[in-house]
Amino acid sequence: MAILPVAALAEDTSLDEISITATREARASAEVPQAIAVVGKEALEDKRMFNLKEALQGVPGVLIDTKNGGSDARLIIRGAGLKAAYGIREVMVLRDGVPLSDPDSFTRLDFVDTQDIERIEVAKGPGNLFAAGSVGGAVQIFSRSVFDETANNLKLGVGTEGTQNAHLRYGKVFGDQALAVTATHRNMDNDWRAWNEFDTTQASLKHGLVLEEGTLESEISYAETDMQLPGSMNKTLYDQFVRSGEQTATSEAWKHSGRYSKVWFLNTKYEVEHGNFTFKPRLYYNTWYHYHPVTGIINESEDWVWNLGTDIEGQWRHAGGTLVGGVTVRQERTPDSRKYQYRDVTRGFGGRITATLSDAKGTLAEIDDATSLLTGVYLQESWRPTERWIVDLGMRYDVVDFTDDNNEIWKYDYSAGTYVAGAGVTHSDKTFYLPAPKIAATYRLTDALHLFGMVAEAGQIPSQSEFSSNPALEAPVSRNYEIGLKGRGKAWEFDASVYYNPIENEIVQQVNDGVTEYVNAGETDKKGLELAGRLELGRGWDIGGHYGYADYTYDEFSEPVRVSGVTSNMDRAGNHLPFVPRHQYGVFVGWKPAANWRVRLTSNTWGEYWLDNANTEKYEGWEWITSLSVAHEHKGHSLTLSADNLFDEHYAAEVKKDTAGKVSYTAATPRTLMLTYRYGFK
Repeated sequence: MAILPVAALAEDTSLDEISITATREARASAEVPQAIAVVGKEALEDKRMFNLKEALQGVPGVLIDTKNGGSDARLIIRGAGLKAAYGIREVMVLRDGVPLSDPDSFTRLDFVDTQDIERIEVAKGPGNLFAAGSVGGAVQIFSRSVFDETANNLKLGVGTEGTQNAHLRYGKVFGDQALAVTATHRNMDNDWRAWNEFDTTQASLKHGLVLEEGTLESEISYAETDMQLPGSMNKTLYDQFVRSGEQTATSEAWKHSGRYSKVWFLNTKYEVEHGNFTFKPRLYYNTWYHYHPVTGIINESEDWVWNLGTDIEGQWRHAGGTLVGGVTVRQERTPDSRKYQYRDVTRGFGGRITATLSDAKGTLAEIDDATSLLTGVYLQESWRPTERWIVDLGMRYDVVDFTDDNNEIWKYDYSAGTYVAGAGVTHSDKTFYLPAPKIAATYRLTDALHLFGMVAEAGQIPSQSEFSSNPALEAPVSRNYEIGLKGRGKAWEFDASVYYNPIENEIVQQVNDGVTEYVNAGETDKKGLELAGRLELGRGWDIGGHYGYADYTYDEFSEPVRVSGVTSNMDRAGNHLPFVPRHQYGVFVGWKPAANWRVRLTSNTWGEYWLDNANTEKYEGWEWITSLSVAHEHKGHSLTLSADNLFDEHYAAEVKKDTAGKVSYTAATPRTLMLTYRYGFK
């Protein structure tokens, strides 16, 4: 279904957008009783869109960054996703209604063509009909419609640090059918940091068919992505980076981490209307191979992993509102997944590995065969008792089954710093039951103001790697209590919300003796405030900004800390969660002095935060990191100059401290410049 701005439906809400991610029903975002953010086509035009960070970094409550500026985005929404060392967890990510997240909630972005994005919706917190087993909410990416000939374009870009971008999208409507082809190649040398190259090539074919009562849309895409993941720094290396803007080495022994993947992605969706009933079945399949060197081990999927799923949705529009319901079934099969020792290493005293010399695989260390199956049902009544009220009563119920057969021949022992005999053959089964009820309401105070409130709950699926390392791990349960006010006028808009989000059994990541482990905290309390707004001043000027306040603390948490082989439980009750800043804010100024010019200046701040669960040390964060975009258009041609980190600030994207007191720093990207030519054609 085409996504249209609300301006096409109501003149007095010209800055509003249509949203479907929170409720599965197309509504003006002001009428959605949940904190949501919509990054529309106009906002995306001023960004390079090499990754999701560029689109989402101005959303309050959303923390996002990348190591190499590519598809390795780490995404945290209201603290959900904090435990993920790599990739995205605890947040459901979708593309055109199709889940990109695995059944265990892990999301990779290496097969998402960020040059083919029309809009992005972010629905924050539990209570989302799309978010199966995810407490952080949902991020939905909408690609350009196969029926939209105005989306045809050629884009070429070059920039500093060996950055290149080439993108072509061409589509044509033939009567009741449409075809669209996209092809993209992006690469970055990232010479400012060692072992940090990114390269991806993607192609897709979309087909659309208009039927007598509906539409059928299908897509097949292929992506190859090579991504080097640089290591962190100690204080000495970090100080050198602050002075020079270059990271010449890593203090870690594992100097050749990366992910090199190939992905096929197929999906088809059918939408048909019969009177007041709309039927929306979806079928999707992806299969992927990766070579993934990480700390201590090299992962390789010898046989391609596959993920097959369906979502069958129905909507009934009745006199009192809308009833939405459906079922979801999704299975991932990981056959013959293998782990290897590093082949080329240097060793020190006692055989301890001191450095890798390459990412070549050596001796076979482990063979794994795993299956995960998610089955779920959802139902929501959106009741409209009067013209001013919308009341949502909803429920998701998901069941996730995991089975795993493993033969661990060798493992990396962090204490010894070398490979030792593994545990041999093991078998495990695990099942999680995850109810997610919601009650929410929106009340239209005036045509421009909407008040909302919600109470919602969701369970979080632990990943297979997490409960494999800790079989006693329990599924967290997150409850959210929230009220907010949304304003939409002809030249202004704002969103304001206050929430209280207690979580039972939150999964916490910790590092003991170099080993990443996962444990449950008894209870975590999250309290927050989020504000965002925009105002058109006239004469082509518009301004806006956002602010997020986060007070996240452990109410009950006994953290197991291991020192010299002895484990002690340390009380962390009352401590703040690490990494999440209490204050996050930013501003922007836009100017369109004439029809063919666009200028946009943005600046963001990420406040200080604690480095560890013990709250022993803080990082000061970063202030007013600024980006500038200047574009000129003429008869379908446009030229855009973008500058990220305009003033070339050298700071850390992340600082953390393990239970032994070791502090590590991850560098943020220095100033980058890019010049992009775009030609739009039909």
